Amino acid sequence: MRGLVRFRFGSISDQHSPTTAHSDGHKATDHGSHNNTGKAFPVLDLNYENVRVPFEISLWVLLASLMKLGFHLVPHLSNIVPESCLLIVVGLLVGGIIRGTGETVPPVLDSKLFFYILLPPIILDAGYFLPIRPFMENLGTILIFAVVGTLWNAFFVGGLLYGVCQIGTESSSILSRIGLLQCLLFGSIISAVDPVAVLAVFEEIHINELLHILVFGESLLNDAVTVVLYHLFEEFSGIGTVTLVKGFLGVISFFVVALGGVLVGVLYGILAAFTSRFTSHTRVIEPLFVFLYSYMAYLSAEIFHLSGIMALIACGAVMRPYVEANISHKSHTTIKYFLKMWSSVSETLIFIFLGVATVAGPHDWNWTFVTVTVILCLVARVIGVVGLTFIINKFRIVKLTTKDQFIIAYGGLRGAIAFSLGFLLEKDHFPEREIFLTAIITVIFFTVFVQGMTIKPLVELLAVKKKQEAKRSINEEIHTQFLDHLLTGIEDICGHYGHHHWKDKLNRFNKKYVKKCLIAGERSKEPQLIAFYHKMEMKQAIQLVESGGGIKLPSAMPSTVSMQNIQPRPPTKPAAERAIPQLSKTKEEEIRKILRTNLQRTRQRLRSYNRHTLVADPYEDGLSDLFLKKQKMFQIEKKVIFSF
Repeated sequence: MRGLVRFRFGSISDQHSPTTAHSDGHKATDHGSHNNTGKAFPVLDLNYENVRVPFEISLWVLLASLMKLGFHLVPHLSNIVPESCLLIVVGLLVGGIIRGTGETVPPVLDSKLFFYILLPPIILDAGYFLPIRPFMENLGTILIFAVVGTLWNAFFVGGLLYGVCQIGTESSSILSRIGLLQCLLFGSIISAVDPVAVLAVFEEIHINELLHILVFGESLLNDAVTVVLYHLFEEFSGIGTVTLVKGFLGVISFFVVALGGVLVGVLYGILAAFTSRFTSHTRVIEPLFVFLYSYMAYLSAEIFHLSGIMALIACGAVMRPYVEANISHKSHTTIKYFLKMWSSVSETLIFIFLGVATVAGPHDWNWTFVTVTVILCLVARVIGVVGLTFIINKFRIVKLTTKDQFIIAYGGLRGAIAFSLGFLLEKDHFPEREIFLTAIITVIFFTVFVQGMTIKPLVELLAVKKKQEAKRSINEEIHTQFLDHLLTGIEDICGHYGHHHWKDKLNRFNKKYVKKCLIAGERSKEPQLIAFYHKMEMKQAIQLVESGGGIKLPSAMPSTVSMQNIQPRPPTKPAAERAIPQLSKTKEEEIRKILRTNLQRTRQRLRSYNRHTLVADPYEDGLSDLFLKKQKMFQIEKKVIFSF
C-alpha cells in the first residue's frame, strides 16, 4: 500500500530515490565512523523522505479543507459559482504552479485512488441516508432512466460519433482509425450521469425531492449498465469480432452485475446489523463496524467485477434501521458527522485532482471529435428524457411536467467517474486514448461549468418547486401509516395486489422475524410510531440544549408525561375482567363466516379492478324481468280505466 500511495502522490523526486538511499548509506557509515572518533551527537537532522508520503497527503487534505472554508467565507460567491467549479479552478491553478516551477505534475487522480479511496465515502453517505420512501415509490421511473436511458445515450453517441469519424474531414487520417467498437466504448464511458457531480450541484440549488431523487437515483443505479458496457466493449475491441452468443452473455452479465452487487450489499448489511446487536458493552467501536462492513461490501463486489456502488447503496439502506435501533445516540452522531466529513473531503479532493489532472495531460485536441461529442451528449440526453417520460407518464399518477423534464435533462452532469474509466484504458490497445481523455475532460468541464452554473438561475426563472424544509411530526406519521393501511385494505378487498399489499407483507415479515434477530432487547417489539416518537423527542431535546434553553420546556415539545400517555401500559385488571362487550360463540362465528365468505368471493370475482372484466350480477336479469312485468301491468290498468 505504501508503494501504491507513493506512486499516486509522488513527484519527480521519486526518480532520485536510489541515489538518496545510496547517500543515506554513506551518511550512516560516516556517522558511525565519526561516532567512533568521538564527534558530538547531532542535535538537528533533516530526513524528509521518511515522512514525505503522509506529509503530502496531509497537505492535499488541508488544501481541500481550506478551499472549502474559504468558499463559504466569501459573501455571495456561492450564489454565483458552484463549489465544484471553484474547486476545479483551484486544481488548475495548483497544477499550473507545479508545472511552472519545472516539476512534473503528479498523477493524483489515479483510477485506483479514485475508485478505492475517494468514491466509497460519497456513495456510503448517499446510501446510508437515502430517503427510502420516495426512492421506492419512484423506483420504476429511476430504473427506466438508469437502464434504458444509459443504453440509449451510449449507442446514440457511439453510433453517430462513428459516422462522423468516417466522413471525410481535415483530420480524417486521425479519426478514420477509430472503429465502431472503440466509439461504442467511448459512448459507454461518457453516457453515465455522475453521482458526485449531481450531489455537488443539486444540494446547492435545493431542488424539490422528486427531481432530486430521480436524477440522483439514476446516477447511482446506472453504474451497473456502465460497468457492463465498459467491460463488454473493451473485450470486443480487443477481439475485433462480436457474435450473437457474446451479445446474449453481455445481457446476462448486466443482471449478474446489478443483482449480484445488491445481494452482496444486503448480505453485509445484515451482518453489520447482527453485529451491532452485541455492542451494548463496547459502545466505542460501534461506528467502526458500520464503516468496515460497508467498505468490505464495496471491495467484495469489486473482486467479482460486480457493481460496487450498488453494493454500498444496498448495504447502507439495509443496515441503517437495525443499526440505529441497537447503537447509542453518541455512536449515531459519530456515524452521521464522520460520514458527512469524510464524503465532503473526498468530494473536494476529487474536483481539485480533476483540475490538476487536466494540467498534467497528455492531451490530443481534435476540434471535430470534441465538438461533436459535446453536441451529441446534449442531444441524446434531451431525446432520451423526453421520449422516456412520454412512456413513463402513461403509468404514473403524478405526471412529470415539461419543467421537470427540462431539469432532469439539464441535470445530467458528467464527472470524475468518466475520467477514471477513460484513464484505465491502455495506450497499447487503444492508441486513441488521449483523444478520448481530452473529449471526456471537455464534456465534464462543459456540464459542470456551463450547466452547473446556469441551472440555478434557470430553476428560479422557470419557478420550479423548491425543497421545503419541513420537519416530520407525529400527526404526519400517524396519517401516513393510516393511509398505508387503508390502501392495503382497499387493494385486498378489490383483489388487486399492488405495491401497498406487498409492502405490508414485507413489513409484517420484518416485524415478525427479522427484527427479532437483528435488534436487541425490547426495541425489537417497539411499535414504529413509538420508535419515531422517541427519535423526535431526543432530537428536540438536543436542539433545546444546543440553543441554551432553560429548564422549562415549550408547550409544543413532547414531554415525558405525554410519552407515558401514548405508551402501552400493562393491564391493571385481568383480561377476563375488562369492560369489553361479550359476544356469544354463535354470533362471533356468524360474523367471521360473513366476512370470510364475502371477502373470498370478492377476491375471486375481481382479481383486478377493471370495468371491462366485471362479472354481471346473477340477479340482474331477474330484476329486469320483474320491472318489465310491473310496467306491463301498469299499462293494462291505465287502458282499463280509460275504457270506462
